[in-house]
Amino acid sequence: MKVSGAVALSAVLALAAACGSSSKSGGGGGLTLGLMGDLTGENSGIVIPIKNSAVLAVDQYNATNPKTKVTLKFYDSQAKPDQATNLAKTAVKTDKIVGLIGPAFSGESAAVGPVLEEAKVPSISASATNAKLAGNGWKYWHRVIANDDVQGAGIGGFITTGVGAKKVFIVSDNSTYGQPLAAKVQATVTAAGAQTQADVIDPKGSDYASTVNKIKPFAPDAIFFGGYYAQAGKLVKQLREAGVKARFLSGDGSLDKGLAAGATGTNADGSLIGCPCLIDPTGTAGAASKTFADAYKAKFNADPAIYSAEAYDATNAFLAAIKAGNTTTDTINTYLSTINLPGVSKTIKFKPTGEVDANDVYIYKVTGATLPLLGNAGTAKVTP
Repeated sequence: MKVSGAVALSAVLALAAACGSSSKSGGGGGLTLGLMGDLTGENSGIVIPIKNSAVLAVDQYNATNPKTKVTLKFYDSQAKPDQATNLAKTAVKTDKIVGLIGPAFSGESAAVGPVLEEAKVPSISASATNAKLAGNGWKYWHRVIANDDVQGAGIGGFITTGVGAKKVFIVSDNSTYGQPLAAKVQATVTAAGAQTQADVIDPKGSDYASTVNKIKPFAPDAIFFGGYYAQAGKLVKQLREAGVKARFLSGDGSLDKGLAAGATGTNADGSLIGCPCLIDPTGTAGAASKTFADAYKAKFNADPAIYSAEAYDATNAFLAAIKAGNTTTDTINTYLSTINLPGVSKTIKFKPTGEVDANDVYIYKVTGATLPLLGNAGTAKVTP
């Protein structure tokens, strides 16, 4: 699978990013932070920008010659919960990490959480959005992105107001991430008076004719897919080939150029993707965003992508704790409980549940090979 920009770089970085391999930034020893996610699988396009931003943050930190330098160690879970669990055990028992950036996806986060909790190792995810993760009572778990209840409500509201849809077909991949997000969108548009139908696809399959054949006679104004870009691209392609022209929407798991590539040609043009993340390659959101975007582009020869800013903020939260003299997992976790750090994506401040104290959802429009920001879900509008 070819994904341009940051993912193209993964071909070069893959040797260094293989399961358990490490990249030392600045040398000199010190503490180790882990980073876990799908670094080589079909959804690596979502995780490579996270990895890049973490590398950038650690390199910048080590370049200041701090008292305690930091090493990054990468764990390629390929988004498989069982694999992630085994890697987490290695990370905390053998590698002695003091914090984990990630896991990237919700399913692996649910599996890894108990391992980290037992070991008392703090984690900060830049991308796992399943709402139930915050209800586990974990004391060492955090995320810097709003959950799927927030995202689903934002996208659902946008579908009925910004798009003006009256009939909405909801599709999910039945995953830990996709199913509850789709359910929240459906509940939101239903509450707003829209008529809905729903179906589930097999993410391991490639023929979605059964779902397409249910969508076509329903004649929806909009179709929402809860899942990841690899499957979203295939679904869009098959919908357009079947003559279904309804507006296609999805959540943050589909916010990648791979959606358009998978849909082929111009099939995905006009699709709308919601995300509680800020992608700002031109730095229009402010000076911090501009400085980060320029540094990211200079280091990786690519624009910041999905979760880039959030991963940079997550990593810097750990680094702020270490810079303040915290060198154990418990003291780092205590520091995170009161952190109030101005970041690129938002101010990083955690609720007692580990949720970030921010709720913005943004809409991006597929335009050829680009995904320009359309605006905030609460105010953005599109023409039919």
